[in-house]
Amino acid sequence: MLEATKTPETAPLATAAGVEPLNPALAAEAKIARVAVTVFPLLVLAAGVAGFLLPGAFQPLGPAVPYLLGIIMFCMGLTLTPPDFAAVARRPWAVVLGIVAHYVIMPGAGWLIATVLQLEPALAVGLILVGCAPSGTASNVMAFLAKGDVALSVAVASVSTLIAPIVTPVLVLFLAGSFLSIDAGAMVLDIVKTVLLPVIAGLMARLFLKNLVAKALPALPWASAVVISLIVAVVVAGSAGKIVAAGGIVFLAVVLHNGFGLGLGYLAGKLGRLDDKARRALAFEVGMQNSGLAATLATAHFTPLAALPSAVFSLWHNISGAIVAALLARRPLQDSTPGGS
Repeated sequence: MLEATKTPETAPLATAAGVEPLNPALAAEAKIARVAVTVFPLLVLAAGVAGFLLPGAFQPLGPAVPYLLGIIMFCMGLTLTPPDFAAVARRPWAVVLGIVAHYVIMPGAGWLIATVLQLEPALAVGLILVGCAPSGTASNVMAFLAKGDVALSVAVASVSTLIAPIVTPVLVLFLAGSFLSIDAGAMVLDIVKTVLLPVIAGLMARLFLKNLVAKALPALPWASAVVISLIVAVVVAGSAGKIVAAGGIVFLAVVLHNGFGLGLGYLAGKLGRLDDKARRALAFEVGMQNSGLAATLATAHFTPLAALPSAVFSLWHNISGAIVAALLARRPLQDSTPGGS
């Protein structure tokens, strides 16, 4: 998660609601967020091209991918605060709806698209794995730029990440077991080691090293962006030999998958009688995935080709997310719906 979208004071929520910031620092945070969503896809694209053109330089880094993901999740833990989890108690319906929508829509859409497009087993499992991953770390930024409910976005992303060690392997086993053999137990252990423990470590570091962490917060989004880009380079390098043949169908599958998530996520909020700000947040919480985790699991448990959908998703969902956020930001917020919280 990018700290530019959430501070302990949650001041940027005023900006996200369409209110002009009173403090120049808040305007600066909005500017940083916009720069981040512009630069990040470029970094990922450059990394993917580098991995494709220079596979020999990045393939030896394959064993380091789980540790790289651990760094990203540690950074995420550093950005979390108690109010992020208090939102769960204040608005249980909205948070539960967001989590259920995320773990129903994206896994189901991944399976459906893989089946309809008749993807080869490794690619099918890779796409389903992306769908079964928790919310993406940049979803909060997109919700902020779209004038969505950032507090809800952060709560859904946090909880979906914390329950991923159980939910993700079970869903992958259920949906992808017909394509390839799945070792759900080993997957649970990997997610605990690469996601849960680093996030908890980050939370503890912020709790006990407040001053030090506060100084590091501005650099965290860029550190995460660089590490995610490196993961993409490694993943692309691992399947460079098959990208030319499989790249087109994978890109189509990823675009459809992401589009289903963004559209149905917003629709889920509407059907759940959430207000427009919350619907915008759920669009990104459902449609944007932790593709770094999916790539890590695909590399560890399947073949390099299975990680290709994750690499493509990492690039595309940041591009589509920025476009959708810009379009929503220009559209006035609709009146709140009764029962919207």
